[in-house]
Amino acid sequence: MPSIQVDLPLTADEATRQMFAERVGRVYAEIMQVGMDLLTVSVHALGPGAVWRCHESGPPTPSGLIMCDIRKGRPVETRARLAQALIDACVETFALDALWLKVEFTQHDGDEMYHPHLGGFNTDWTGDERSRNSTAYGVR
Repeated sequence: MPSIQVDLPLTADEATRQMFAERVGRVYAEIMQVGMDLLTVSVHALGPGAVWRCHESGPPTPSGLIMCDIRKGRPVETRARLAQALIDACVETFALDALWLKVEFTQHDGDEMYHPHLGGFNTDWTGDERSRNSTAYGVR
């Protein structure tokens, strides 16, 4: 844990997606108080017409979706700050309209994610973990 998946209604080259993933990693590490080596970012640049927001009346609107799988325990204010920072990154990187971006969180126990590079399962979130080295991230 964690992982962030971004579904976009556009195309983007590899360099842009890599730069965006690095920005997301830095934003995530700062706001969520963890090391970047726990984060996996997938950028799905699916092309025009691939992601839509439905409406009660009128046709769907091209949209973006950001799915965040995180360890549970962060306050709602922290998650809101992350959501807005991720939306801002999408707006600035891909020139998307913030109104049509949505962020969803799924929260997990730490032992629901296995990290071979850290030696096993993670543990539940406990606070600022950035001060620990990568082998001491609470891995069991």
